[in-house]
Amino acid sequence: MSLDLRGLTPAPVTPFTRDGEIDYAAIKKLGAWLGSIDGVKGLVVLGHAGEGTFLTSQEQTSVIEAFVESVKGEIPIIAGITGEGDYVAAEEAKRAVKAGASAGLVYPSHGWLRFGYQEGAPQERYRRIHAESGLPLILFQYPDNTKANYNLQTQLDIAAQPGVFAMKNGVRNMKRWDTEIPVIRAEQPDLQILTCHDEYLLHTMFDVDGALVGYGGIAPEPLIEMIKAGKAKDYAKARELHDRLLPVTKNVYHRGSHMEGTVALKWALVARGILDHATVRAPLRPLAEGADQQIADAMREAGLA
Repeated sequence: MSLDLRGLTPAPVTPFTRDGEIDYAAIKKLGAWLGSIDGVKGLVVLGHAGEGTFLTSQEQTSVIEAFVESVKGEIPIIAGITGEGDYVAAEEAKRAVKAGASAGLVYPSHGWLRFGYQEGAPQERYRRIHAESGLPLILFQYPDNTKANYNLQTQLDIAAQPGVFAMKNGVRNMKRWDTEIPVIRAEQPDLQILTCHDEYLLHTMFDVDGALVGYGGIAPEPLIEMIKAGKAKDYAKARELHDRLLPVTKNVYHRGSHMEGTVALKWALVARGILDHATVRAPLRPLAEGADQQIADAMREAGLA
């Protein structure tokens, strides 16, 4: 049942045409490029970087199908499962299975971001989605500054449930990272732990099996090297890669809002010659004037364009 994501799992953007429709030719090009890189273990589509919640259910299905086709079965396509309620999310997961998804990344119910969750509700969400769809699932730990962040016991409970094979951890609180990851590792040694700290890769790279990051969709080659350095406990090499990428990190992920990072990812792909333009879907907005050039300059400085 378990997939092997011990390496880099990019979360690619969803390309659009200039008039805002899904660009299937661009998906084919993007997916084929990422899927051809040794060390890329899968692609997670329809997440935040992929503007998944901005798509209709029919569009979501077609995006999964297009990415599945683009990689020709060489690596798994994992679908973001974002539906607000458990019933809706389970139906979304069943559609993903039919579209060819090999696993699901389960987002918290969005109401929890504001109001928090009732005890036991996250565990039930994962139980129902897996029971109804059969889809292998990835536990998604949200940032510590949201109310949709799971406490340690909730994480352990979900990790122990049937069908849960990996964790995407983006707690963004290094005190919690340093104290909770060892406990999760000890209690669930088979759980694949993947960092999603695009802006804190260096700190988190030494404790994980891999990375599940939007960053991987624009800079897969150095991130694969960084993962290898982390597993080898080679701090000097990891630091060298971190410093090389810092101009890109600053221009993509150190903007006013993390949402701007999705727009910046598309400009980075323009700089790499993978996309022709950086069209996004509302509520995302274009970046400030000159940002495209700043991102292109950063990519060149990092040897990526």
